Amino acid sequence: MSAASLWSDVLETPAVLVDFDRMERNLSRAASYAAEHGLALRPHVKTHKSPHIGARQIALGAAGLTCATPYEAEVMATVATDLLVAYPPVGALRAARLAALPAQVSLTVALDSAQAVADMASAAASVGRRVGVYVELDLGMHRVGLPAVDAAIALARLVAAEPSLDFAGVAFYPGHVREHVHSQDAKLHVLQEALDEALSRFARAGVTPRVVSGGSTPTLWRTHEMSGVTEFRPGTYVYNDRTTVAIGACTRDDCALTVLATVVSTAVSGQAVIDAGTKALGREPVRGAEGEGFGELLEHPEVVVMRMSEEHGVLDLAASDWRPQVGERVRVVPNHVCIVVHLNDVVHGIRHGVIETSWPVAARGRGERVVV
Repeated sequence: MSAASLWSDVLETPAVLVDFDRMERNLSRAASYAAEHGLALRPHVKTHKSPHIGARQIALGAAGLTCATPYEAEVMATVATDLLVAYPPVGALRAARLAALPAQVSLTVALDSAQAVADMASAAASVGRRVGVYVELDLGMHRVGLPAVDAAIALARLVAAEPSLDFAGVAFYPGHVREHVHSQDAKLHVLQEALDEALSRFARAGVTPRVVSGGSTPTLWRTHEMSGVTEFRPGTYVYNDRTTVAIGACTRDDCALTVLATVVSTAVSGQAVIDAGTKALGREPVRGAEGEGFGELLEHPEVVVMRMSEEHGVLDLAASDWRPQVGERVRVVPNHVCIVVHLNDVVHGIRHGVIETSWPVAARGRGERVVV
């Protein structure tokens, strides 16, 4: 029995599949890289949103886990005792939710404003805990983070003056570096100059950060070239995706997650329709590199999902001799895997074409409570 026919017997499509062998290779490779270069690996859970995978990352030597939302932190607190929330804890409700994490969790937050300091300090003091703080620097992403070093130093001093907070370090996200890994030199050079200047001025001000936290999947394998960085926070590397392949941060054989879909129509010549549309694949283009469509087939990489509606994905067959039959199953390598995981409830782990286990996307959503 073929793998495809096996899946057709037990899975309704669209369904998310994770190849355990590929995933394990991705996790082990990053862990070995971190150990080799003396870097603390703090993976971002936004990609997998699963304590099942988070526990494996910790077992392989991760220093802790990085989260974006209070709910991610609540879920990951079941498997990790060291969490970074790399998102400003602005607002009393958000800060209180973070402060309410289990006492055994060492909590650090990244922030860039006096308001965030006040909110987190108040929430931490109210429950009698100390929270570590990374002051966020803008080194080129222009999203969050302070572009002015003097302002960052002043904020670090404000943090240090709060009894419930501890100035633990600085953080940055090089998300603007999306070129191919062999074409990143110019941007990494500019980033390094900015980081060197910031760290030098922090030192002269007597506010030396213990931790310098940075990194991303596109720059993962060049993190050791960023002088001063002590910790890095890649997320996508656990599964990888079409974008990561396009920029050379992994190979196609490193893509561990695919979306299993069924061909539901071949009525229009030159195309086929699958049951995976925007609600299964998202609608992001191939970021940071040239590319068409919203995914490509694992078995036929020349075939892309050229357009979508909510439940329909249209495959462009113009570049292929393959002509699918209605009912045939295919596996789609998505453009951006993080979005795909968030759109699905369950992930199925496979090895050699056999489903070994399934797990819920436990940190999906916000974990809101119904207000009545």
